[in-house]
Amino acid sequence: MSNNNSDQSDMHTKTHGNKKRKAVALLSGGLDSNLAVRMMQEQGIAVEAVAIKTPFCDFDCGKGCGHRVKEVATELGIELKTIYLGEEYLRMLKRPKYGYGSGMNPCIDCRSMMYRAAKEHMERVDADFIITGEVLFQRPMSQNNRALHIIEEETGTTGRVLRPLSAKHLPPIEVEKNGIVKREDLEDIKGRSRKRQLALARHFNISEPPNSAGGCLLTDPAFSKRVRDIIEYTEDIPSINDVELLKVGRHFRLSKVAKLVVGRNRDENEIIDSLVLENDIVLETKGYTGPRCILRSKNCSDTTIEKSAKIVLRYSDAPKKEVSTVKVIIHGKEEEILTSPINEEELKTLRI
Repeated sequence: MSNNNSDQSDMHTKTHGNKKRKAVALLSGGLDSNLAVRMMQEQGIAVEAVAIKTPFCDFDCGKGCGHRVKEVATELGIELKTIYLGEEYLRMLKRPKYGYGSGMNPCIDCRSMMYRAAKEHMERVDADFIITGEVLFQRPMSQNNRALHIIEEETGTTGRVLRPLSAKHLPPIEVEKNGIVKREDLEDIKGRSRKRQLALARHFNISEPPNSAGGCLLTDPAFSKRVRDIIEYTEDIPSINDVELLKVGRHFRLSKVAKLVVGRNRDENEIIDSLVLENDIVLETKGYTGPRCILRSKNCSDTTIEKSAKIVLRYSDAPKKEVSTVKVIIHGKEEEILTSPINEEELKTLRI
């Protein structure tokens, strides 16, 4: 690798005839994709970036789906296109062709969707290849030789994807074979150690490289239970609103058609308020501090509403061994239920 640490945006761009050589980067904003872009810029390749958002992978979630992605693109001096995968992602999540990982993470199918988006952008801007920050064996399900091969086959990108950090462990692709990219200046990193990445960060004068990501929300065991539950009990696919509700509160499965979400603090109560739909039933204690709750159900019975009220009282400041009042709002009309808090044994059987 060259020792030139000058501003990458001022470097000469490689050309072939009159065409500038260009790559499209899948940019997460994390250190690995940042380094992959810089390595290409150091070789004189022009780079544009695509950032992928999903219902479970927002740029601010702090779970590995993106670190300061817009700021990183600005620092790199590259154009950034953000692509949101919404309903189509949820449809894939319900029946991923290649299954789930340790949680509800459909890593191979997810990466395939990202590759397709990058490929479409590559063709649109007449770029030569795609680059990613993937490191061989860094993630068990999607970053091994078999998975990478499957993803390329599924997306028609075989020979068009360069992984600069692990390139020397992988077969050379077309831009390496024809000398557009110098293979000798690429890396041979594999595994979960970040030692070499941190050395590269110093080489590129990245003063505060982000910490290693904690993984996608869908790998989280507790969150995965909620996702599994909503997929099981939703006839078609969950809505984006359903998914946003998964991210807050305590969740209780009351029947095949009814679920209760209970806020844990003021911030969550406000989020729950913002997610109330027309047919939702809203519950909260009367006379005592307590949670804001949504009962989301089809054909909800009086028994289910009362059970919900008992759970609401359990998480309020109301006396635990006395009857108290719960306000119930149905289609804008307020009713009141007098009941007592649910017992702990029954509560455990309902918690998702």
